[in-house]
Amino acid sequence: TAMREQAVEVALTQGNRKLLDDSLSKLALPAREELLRQGVPQDRVRIVRRVHLRYDGTDSALIVGFGSIADMVQQFETAYRKRYSFLMPNRALLAEAVSVEAIGVSDAPAEVVPAARARSGPAQAADIVDMHTGGKSHRTPVFRREELRPADKIKGPAIIAEANATTVVEPGWQAEVTRLDHLLLRRVEARPARVAIGTTVDPVMLEVFNNLYMSIAEQMGLRLEATAYSVNIKERLDFSCALFDAQGQLIANAPHLPVHLGSMGESIKTVMRENAGRIKPGNIYMLNAPYNGGTHLPDITVITPVFDDAATRPSDQPAKTQDSALSAAAGASRSSPAGSESAPAILFYVGSRGHHADVGGITPGSMPPDSKVVEEEGVLIDNFLLVEEGRLREEEAVALLGSGKYPARNIEQNLADLRAMIAANEKGVQELRRMVEHFGLDVVHAYMRHVQDNAEEAVRRVIDVLKPGEFSYEMDNGALIRVRISIDKAARSATIDFTGTSVQLPNNFNAPSAVCMAAVLYVFRTLVDDDIPLNAGCLKPLNVIIPEGSMLRPRYPAAVVAGNVETSQCITDTLYGALDVMGASQGTMNNFTFGNADHQYYETICGGSGAGGADASAKGALQGFDGTDAVHTHMTNTRLTDPEVLEWRFPVMLESFAIRHGSGGIGKWHGGNGIVRRVRFLEAMTAAILSGHRRIPPYGMAGGGPGKVGRNWVERANGSTLRLGGADKAELMPGDVFVIETPGGGGYGTPGA
Repeated sequence: TAMREQAVEVALTQGNRKLLDDSLSKLALPAREELLRQGVPQDRVRIVRRVHLRYDGTDSALIVGFGSIADMVQQFETAYRKRYSFLMPNRALLAEAVSVEAIGVSDAPAEVVPAARARSGPAQAADIVDMHTGGKSHRTPVFRREELRPADKIKGPAIIAEANATTVVEPGWQAEVTRLDHLLLRRVEARPARVAIGTTVDPVMLEVFNNLYMSIAEQMGLRLEATAYSVNIKERLDFSCALFDAQGQLIANAPHLPVHLGSMGESIKTVMRENAGRIKPGNIYMLNAPYNGGTHLPDITVITPVFDDAATRPSDQPAKTQDSALSAAAGASRSSPAGSESAPAILFYVGSRGHHADVGGITPGSMPPDSKVVEEEGVLIDNFLLVEEGRLREEEAVALLGSGKYPARNIEQNLADLRAMIAANEKGVQELRRMVEHFGLDVVHAYMRHVQDNAEEAVRRVIDVLKPGEFSYEMDNGALIRVRISIDKAARSATIDFTGTSVQLPNNFNAPSAVCMAAVLYVFRTLVDDDIPLNAGCLKPLNVIIPEGSMLRPRYPAAVVAGNVETSQCITDTLYGALDVMGASQGTMNNFTFGNADHQYYETICGGSGAGGADASAKGALQGFDGTDAVHTHMTNTRLTDPEVLEWRFPVMLESFAIRHGSGGIGKWHGGNGIVRRVRFLEAMTAAILSGHRRIPPYGMAGGGPGKVGRNWVERANGSTLRLGGADKAELMPGDVFVIETPGGGGYGTPGA
């Protein structure tokens, strides 16, 4: 093939179609000549002409075949709806580029039956070796592939060796050489019956569905990353995607941000509750309300109900055989009020949560260190209908984001990222429907229950060996997080009681209850050694008590922006302290924001993780592990923007980024080290830092030493220095440098023991 492409940037009108046609014809000439020079016959060269279209005001183009205006519009709208699930008919279509592909058509070689090769008797093994498989050792024959003939059958256990491959035939399987000299493996003995814990199903099929559900969430994340605009989502990957059942229970997630994933289910249930009986196919909702399942205002959640495909297909399309079965099997998940039997069924929900670079508030980046009420942190969005029956409510969304005392500063960027989140959800919708078509709705729903049951039993087995404990952890601002974990051995359950935690704070370190639940879910999931998805089943054996009016269950209009990022980390370390399993991590996300009217940026910065261990009573020795240097820990799982992208998109220079040696706590196993990050500003901006452990060091465990606290300061271009607190902000001028030293993790075990 040969490709040629040219930028054009014109409106898709009848008058410009001739321009596109001429441009494509000119591009086709050199592409065709290139193939002719390679010896492709003239009559085997095929030219494919394409146009790159996008809506005016967007930056993601879709490629369609060149044709009539009506044909190209139809192709674009079909592709756009498939990717984003909605259309924007009021926006003009622009052709930003044209491209041609010259293809040299070739014939596939015919596959022939190889000539018969004589051999006397059956295939003989070249060697006998020991092979360990299925928990047993087997004396196993080794066959040479070139010695095998069509119709040969090799029963496992066996090894078939050839020049570039080795095929292992497991016990219970048989390899057969076909007439085309292909190697075909078949199971010839029934697999022994096995049952996954907590279920009555085969563990292999459970694992298949575990990975299918997680794969769908991962594909959603890839779609979001590919289509997002902001650095925060596209480069730092500050987003999460997940699948939920018809009751809003978390089923599976991609390995994104624990603080997002453990709390998103409450947002789903809010949409279900507030829109009961009114949810229609093509409706998509968004919210960021911290009191309804949100975390903090920059984290916007987009929620898409997944309807029975029979109900969402236009009436002029023929029904598939399976559609009636889907409708019947989904009766329990109707979204309609009683008596409305014809209403469509909601089968699942998909959700994506992304941290937007700015949603308003008193500082650029919407992470103010000194907010006192939630309105100062940005625009509050509570159960907003973003897409109505396939139409993006763009004007209404713009009005919402531009409302209030402190509106969003870059609404076009918000809309671009929201469109990407809708596209990510649409990918989840498509893949779930594909799964239903393949397995059947009853099977998919059944395994959604099974994966939760399996996770529940896995957590109960952890509880069986846990010891009760309690822990109190002071934060830099004097607030106290207190937890008592009690174990009911008979019920195989645990109670996590946060009674005694500080009351609602006058600052922004209050954490919505959904954030606290996310931390509990994360910690108990990490105690499970099996590779299971983080899902709602993990919470079923846990009774969580969060006092009303405390800093972990604040009342409106409490400020919460630091609760999601800072308090969540302290909750996590408090739980690990009560369980006595590891030293504290850096215990902060080191939230750094800067911006002005033109630029807004946010990042979280890595530090040291805690060392840990367990009492291996059978050996009478302490088993442990060192902490890790320069990692994002626990409730965050983002990455830092590449320096090249950071300096290309923003007027700053990353002067240095280095490990802060000696900042990890000492111990038999040492804590991980933090980092030092220096950012020089090239324009005047407001910069803010929301961080923790600038006064209280991350604790060590079992005799291990604490990690060093972090520090923040500004080095002025004139040589002076401005010391900053953990939650602070400053006006930066060109040449000023913002310096951040992050904490190390706590050590574990007495040094030298």
